[in-house]
Amino acid sequence: MASHIVGYPRMGPKRELKFALESFWDQKSSAEDLQKVAAGLRSSIWKQMADAGIKYIPSNTFSYYDQVLDATAMLGAVPPRYGWNGGEIGFDTYFSMARGNASVPAMEMTKWFDTNYHFIVPELGPDVKFSYASHKAVDEYKEAKALGVNTVPVLIGPVSYLLLSKPAKGVEKSFSLLSLLPKILPIYKEVISELKAAGASWIQFDEPTLVLDLEAHQLQAFGAAYADLESTLSGLNVLVETYFADLTSDAYKTLIELKGVTAYGVDLIRGTKTIDLIKSNFPKGKFLFAGVVDGRNIWANDLASSLSTLQALEAVVGKENLVVSTSCSLLHTAVDLVNETKLDDEIKSWLAFAAQKVVEVNALAKALAGQTDEAFFASNAAAQASRKSSPRVNNEAVQKAAAALKGSDHRRATNVSARLDAQQKKLNLPILPTTTIGSFPQTLELRRVRREFKANKISENDYVKAIKEEIKKVVDLQEELDIDVLVHGEPERNDMVEYFGEQLSGFAFTVNGWVQSYGSRCVKPPIIYGDVSRPKPMTVFWSSTAQSMTKRPMKGMLTGPVTILNWSFVRNDQPRFETCYQIALAIKDEVEDLEKAGINVIQIDEAALREGLPLRKSEHAFYLKWAVHSFRITNVGVKDTTQIHTHMCYSNFNDIIHSIIDMDADVITIENSRSDEKLLSVFREGVKYGAGIGPGVYDIHSPRIPSTEEIADRINKMLAVLESNILWVNPDCGLKTRKYAEVKPALNNMVAAAKQLRTQLGSAK
Repeated sequence: MASHIVGYPRMGPKRELKFALESFWDQKSSAEDLQKVAAGLRSSIWKQMADAGIKYIPSNTFSYYDQVLDATAMLGAVPPRYGWNGGEIGFDTYFSMARGNASVPAMEMTKWFDTNYHFIVPELGPDVKFSYASHKAVDEYKEAKALGVNTVPVLIGPVSYLLLSKPAKGVEKSFSLLSLLPKILPIYKEVISELKAAGASWIQFDEPTLVLDLEAHQLQAFGAAYADLESTLSGLNVLVETYFADLTSDAYKTLIELKGVTAYGVDLIRGTKTIDLIKSNFPKGKFLFAGVVDGRNIWANDLASSLSTLQALEAVVGKENLVVSTSCSLLHTAVDLVNETKLDDEIKSWLAFAAQKVVEVNALAKALAGQTDEAFFASNAAAQASRKSSPRVNNEAVQKAAAALKGSDHRRATNVSARLDAQQKKLNLPILPTTTIGSFPQTLELRRVRREFKANKISENDYVKAIKEEIKKVVDLQEELDIDVLVHGEPERNDMVEYFGEQLSGFAFTVNGWVQSYGSRCVKPPIIYGDVSRPKPMTVFWSSTAQSMTKRPMKGMLTGPVTILNWSFVRNDQPRFETCYQIALAIKDEVEDLEKAGINVIQIDEAALREGLPLRKSEHAFYLKWAVHSFRITNVGVKDTTQIHTHMCYSNFNDIIHSIIDMDADVITIENSRSDEKLLSVFREGVKYGAGIGPGVYDIHSPRIPSTEEIADRINKMLAVLESNILWVNPDCGLKTRKYAEVKPALNNMVAAAKQLRTQLGSAK
């Protein structure tokens, strides 16, 4: 019985690629140095899967930034502003598209479906001249083959690539991206022909957009694309992989009728209803790649349950045609549990990271073939039973408090307009008030202090002294820049979710459980294994300390319940909304303690609220109801004079704007600049927004420093659709990934632009 892995983490068990990328970007190492690290990681990944007995091992899932950008490079779809003149795309052009450079901004970045991974959005139009400009897929196949590993090259499917794109600036928004299929398919044919010539026997096309709510003409595009590719694909086994949700009956019918396709990959973790479609109609002689091992969470597979599912499918598709697979790429999980030295044995027994999931896939394949590893299965069953019965998982008091939330929608008693008036009397802010989103640059010295404190190499007194000094530096800088509402810079936090999870019950933490978010940015999601509560205040000391250093308003900085949920590995033994309500109650306690300590502005970030939106529209209303309710729970008890902010970033918000309004925050700061200000279009279309709002005026994920004029121009565009008395001026997101040499001039220009517009608005009266 065969086994398959959809994709694998790229960063390395100790984030080797991250450090190699950042060294290259900082011009401390060469392109050859970066390529050497990458080749070593690829080699170890392929060898690991081969040694584990995996038959279908992927290649071209490794990326220096993201797989959609790799497809853009393959197709030569480089926007003209990057000055590319043809030929093989090198690092300069590639990373300029991803990160921008001194003269031009980066391409838009957005979330990959409903994950915390990001991709660079292709910018396309009728005048794009496609050409075969990156041979990465073929080169990596040959590289693996030279090491003795015959891989399955993976490409983003042509239809998904176009559906994930956007019309370039200056192109009509109504432009049909799918009309470009005839222009990109010749490039795909070149790649396929080269892979065949190199000896490939299988090829995998990832077409995840098949799980979305697609219109008839979009589904028809899949049929047209693969019919066009059929003759080129002749002689290859072709796998079309889907993931992240169920297939609709129409999408399933489209999938199984694709010309030239040998095998279909389906997610049976988040797409359990697809099983019924398979049982009712599966093409004879085709392969089913059954994704029964979860690629998006870290819980050990229930092997007995998965084996039962596989046996039922085997009766439908045939013994020789069933392949055991992961539900999606393992990119979304941590790399290897072996590197976790501080997790206790009980919790560790409940977990499986990418390396362990590879073993699970092969163990299931062997069991299906009648070669069950009895000891492995017995150990797995014992761990499953331990998790269900452990007293660490259940807290009756927390469960009762969460259950008591039902029956109220937890709204503040006064409407937002009246609250804003009361807050202005207290805060006395100028028109177009300036602020930042929370974090300031995390210097090497700051990281060293936190690392040494965690390792007990410095005392708590020395740690507190160092953090206070850093806060003072950040406060002084903001006062020097004349920012109106300050932040303390979050020097005590390595990660916004991890920081809170470490102080809440029901959470566990890893040492090396890193997951790629975008580029070199990695996060270490907490593991929510049990009921959640707050044993003691988490941020009050630092916020109060910062407020004592200034007479200006200092924001208390919290992460909201939905974001903590969506950026954690969440327990899978109860509905996600129940866990979210528990977190909301814990954050509510913190909000009320901050208010008692004299903090008059409290930001509760919900950066990931949009990210958790289900892929199916039929499921949106239920999710948004409990997600928005969870946010309101956190601040329902504060005074009218306490200003509640929230922040959202890097998603398309226009389709949930009414739910954002329903959150009833006093002020929302929201990503805007990197997405071509498309957020503003919702206000041009007549949506009325009465609370404070700060659409980001510059992109912090690029090292580029925007000019005062550029920022003023952005603010003017906002003033065309938003009232000046509700508009805030702020960057897109937190500043932790930037350097002070970039932050100081950018913020200086931002404040100068705000003052310039204030003067103009004042003289216009």
